[in-house]
Parts: sequence; C-alpha cells; structure tokens
Amino acid sequence: MSKPVEVTDASFQTDVLENDLPVLVDFWAPWCGPCRMVAPVVDELAQEYDGKVAFYKLNTDENPNVATSYGIRSIPTLLVFKDGEVSGQIVGFRPKGDLAKRLDEALV
Repeated sequence: MSKPVEVTDASFQTDVLENDLPVLVDFWAPWCGPCRMVAPVVDELAQEYDGKVAFYKLNTDENPNVATSYGIRSIPTLLVFKDGEVSGQIVGFRPKGDLAKRLDEALV
C-alpha cells in the first residue's frame, strides 16, 4: 500500500486500531485548502514508509464519529497510532520533515 487508503467510521477499528503496523491517519475534508496542501506530502511519505507504516485518510464530513471520538476540531489533523493508541498528533500543514520525525518516533 504505497498510497493512503480511505478509512471510514465502520472500518476504523479493523484498519487502524487492530493494525500490526504503526498507522498514520489523515483527517481531512474536500473543502479544506490546507488538507489539499498536505495530501501530496502524505502520499510521498506513504511511498517512503511502505511496509513500515500504514497510511489512511478519513473524510471528516462523511465519517464524523471517529473524528468526534478523537476530538478532531481542525483539519488537517494527522494522528499516528501505535498498538491501537494515539502516539502522535500533528494539526495543520507541517513540513515533510516534521511528519517524518513523528513517524520515526512511532517506529522505535
């Protein structure tokens, strides 16, 4: 999986929380400008971390339950999960290096 895969409220438990790999979830919405800016960065990281980190995107407009349960108030928000728990959070557009650093921390 070298591109982020769409995840939904229904598939979140299985895809993210029960995943053996660390997982990055990009909480986004189609109308969000910064979300469109961060998407290509997340795509690049998905290729670079292929096989080491699973990447998912969750459309907060279509899947409000998961976003609400994690207190997502502004997008883009990227959450890093490890062993079913949130291990990192990035809110807003950040440079690729910042995102890579969070992923490296989850791989330790």
